[in-house]
Amino acid sequence: MDLTNDIIRGCKHGDRKAQEQLYKNFYASMINICQRYTGNEQDAVEVMNNGFLKVFNNIQRYESGKGTLYTWIRTVVVHCCLDYLKLRQRQSIHEEIYPEAEEIQVEPEAISNMKVNQLLLFVRQLPAATRAVINLYIMEGYTHKEIASILNISEGTSKWHLSEARKNLKQMISLQEVKL
Repeated sequence: MDLTNDIIRGCKHGDRKAQEQLYKNFYASMINICQRYTGNEQDAVEVMNNGFLKVFNNIQRYESGKGTLYTWIRTVVVHCCLDYLKLRQRQSIHEEIYPEAEEIQVEPEAISNMKVNQLLLFVRQLPAATRAVINLYIMEGYTHKEIASILNISEGTSKWHLSEARKNLKQMISLQEVKL
């Protein structure tokens, strides 16, 4: 048996050492996901720890034949991020807004000159609902219909948030270019 199967088996039996090893193995990738949704490290750690608690409490449900352990843990953590956003959102995402979502173009050179960390930092500065939509749409690959269902908003509101994210990111990138 390989190490991953031993860790999973240990977690299923409540072995704290196996849980610690699983946590350490997936910490870096899961904290990055949580930071994309929460916008700050303190909240990201809280959400990630809640996610791992759910992972440990539900490890019996993991089936290796249905997907990788990474994918299963990632799904649990993303759902915890969404729960966090629903609980802590300051602005209402229930407003029905239907403006046409215009495509905003950013010069490819501007993005290629930026470091990924800079772009992710800009995403973290977006309002919570807008940040959630852009993460679900671009990073997770959900459709507007799926996002609307997950966040309990309309498809039009999802499109509006994506448009707002693009507009705000374009402004942030433009300001960054001026500083360079």
